[in-house]
Amino acid sequence: MNKPIRLLPAFLAVGGWTMASRVLGLVRDILMASFLGTGPVAQAFLIAFTMPNMFRRFFAEGAFNLAFVPMFAKKVEANDDPEGFARDALSGLGFVLIALVGIGIVVMPWFVYALASGFHGDERFTLAVEHGRIAFPYILFISLTALLSGVLNSLGRFALAAAAPILMNVVMIAFLLWGWWSGGNIGLWQIWSVPVAGVAQLALVWWGCAKIGMPIRPRWPRLTPEMKRLTVIMVPALLAGGVVQINLIVGRQVGSFFDGAVAWLSYADRLYQLPLGVVGIAIGTVMLPDLSRRLKAGDGSGGRDAINRATELTLALTLPAAVALMVIPVPIVAVLFQHGAFDASDTWPTALAVAVYGAGLPAFVMQKVISPLYYAREDTRSPFIFAVHAMIVNAVIAIGLAPFIGFIAAALGTTVAGWTMLLQLWWGTRAMGDAASADERLRRAIPRILLACIVMGGVLAIAAHVLAGAIAHPTLQYATLAALVVVGAGVYAAAALGFGALKVSDVRAALRRSPASR
Repeated sequence: MNKPIRLLPAFLAVGGWTMASRVLGLVRDILMASFLGTGPVAQAFLIAFTMPNMFRRFFAEGAFNLAFVPMFAKKVEANDDPEGFARDALSGLGFVLIALVGIGIVVMPWFVYALASGFHGDERFTLAVEHGRIAFPYILFISLTALLSGVLNSLGRFALAAAAPILMNVVMIAFLLWGWWSGGNIGLWQIWSVPVAGVAQLALVWWGCAKIGMPIRPRWPRLTPEMKRLTVIMVPALLAGGVVQINLIVGRQVGSFFDGAVAWLSYADRLYQLPLGVVGIAIGTVMLPDLSRRLKAGDGSGGRDAINRATELTLALTLPAAVALMVIPVPIVAVLFQHGAFDASDTWPTALAVAVYGAGLPAFVMQKVISPLYYAREDTRSPFIFAVHAMIVNAVIAIGLAPFIGFIAAALGTTVAGWTMLLQLWWGTRAMGDAASADERLRRAIPRILLACIVMGGVLAIAAHVLAGAIAHPTLQYATLAALVVVGAGVYAAAALGFGALKVSDVRAALRRSPASR
């Protein structure tokens, strides 16, 4: 029997690489904001880049992998030809994606209209179509990358798969800087970096699979019984992914009718995606194969403990980040983005979106913790039903309130829908019995974490007011923002220890188990 995945070391491995990737992604967006601002080229790029990423959530970390990873992990546990299963899955997925890429390039104007009908009739529409056709093949490379990453994760090799997104941001930053340095068309250089980055990511994880003795080579697609089972499990997840993408489309559509809003929402999205990616994706990546293997081995108590510790760790890291985004969004946006073509008139709307997204951050991250409870049981139907309800909530708020509160209705709809989805996922776990119930340690920790966050938020608000002049000073602003971060982290850590949300013994044990300490 394969050993269960150790949660904390695996989380640190994935979280560390994901943090590096998200920081580089933030650097990329800072450069883009400085070079392109929120103008037509920036908005066209963001819509063009959204399209392959939207479909990627179906075929990559979305429906396909949510069905593939539990099945593959169980085959690994049972030693039931996991390599052959992965080859068939790769071949079938690649065949479908090649066809999709060809269709997408042909009907690209319709895709752009579906995402941003507010662009119709101006230069943004033409640019978005041109850029979309260049970027769309990225879906093939990144989806195959995600499948091979699922193979690596199921085998407990988290670091390489988590490091792959770094390549994308390195390539995109390099292309941006080259376009700026050479005096060329920066927007064109940026969009061409997308498919190049996809090829680089795929090459890395393909090499990683071969290195550990599981080379996944394509062959002619076959409709085996396992592929039929994979399809049956995938369909509800595919529909759920479609619902999520409708939420994205609603947000983009609302934003496209307000000049600059597509960029404001995208830059705000980058900021809240930083903690979401580091914590949520790391936890979700580790939990799904681990729970699948525990269920196969009949280890119910181990699965319950893993979920409880994942929830505790997630809340301890996510709640303070959410409070910071809600309390000091203006200093964060001003220091990071207000340079070059991005001016003060862009800071306030972007900061407002950051605060609204921040309110939903805990819900977005906790979905990553609870969802594996369903997918590890090959239950993709329940999350689909929940996602439909959340989609309706999002559409009603985003479309219904846009005439009254403007573009921010899109962010508000996303946040409320996120909480709606989380509450449904949590309510649905009642049928799982003790496997999903909170233990005494978790029930004790949650209120103490909340108290520590409230203390931290109050101190941050006061500190931001006192340091307002330094935040606005060109030569002091970065050091001042760093000081705010340090103060917030220090106050939260002290309060968490003081209230008993964290124990010194737990912190020491975590550090001893961390790969960084060995």
